[in-house]
Amino acid sequence: MKKHLILLIIILSSNLTEAQFIKEKSINALIGYGISVPYYSSDDFADTGFFVQGELVLKVYSWLEIKPYAGLMLTNSNGKDFNDNPTNEKAETKAFLTGGKVRLRAPIPWIAPYIEIGLGASIGKFETITAFTDINKSGIIYHIPIAFGLELGKNNNFDLGFSYYAQPSVEQDAGGFTIGISFLIKN
Repeated sequence: MKKHLILLIIILSSNLTEAQFIKEKSINALIGYGISVPYYSSDDFADTGFFVQGELVLKVYSWLEIKPYAGLMLTNSNGKDFNDNPTNEKAETKAFLTGGKVRLRAPIPWIAPYIEIGLGASIGKFETITAFTDINKSGIIYHIPIAFGLELGKNNNFDLGFSYYAQPSVEQDAGGFTIGISFLIKN
């Protein structure tokens, strides 16, 4: 099943780049502050780290984009909760992310709000340890990417947002506060 999901993502992204309904292609590069949190916890905490992602943006309409993506999420526990008290709970992610998303955006110059949803795979190591959960898993898991934010600038080529990846099989969410820039690809 996991191999089929990865193969499907590769086939779809390669076929979509040549589709006639694609009006414009660009590359979007995102970098940000990574965060991972467990679904259930007795302490209020978030493990932090680094997030980077590259996306092939395939514009179908001014308000609709298809986006195959690849990224990296690295978060580590510092052993403290939000009040700086020690905690043994953690929700760490060290994974390569890949998949596809659809972006709906308001086609407004200078400031365009957007929302994204999709399906993808996380490949790496995941650790969720709380009073309710004890998961230590390596390998491939599925995730559901959800993102929202603003495209900024006259041509909407700057991005300020939050990218979020629900990872149900390891009972944690990973995400990042991101900034990005888009580069148009010449045909």
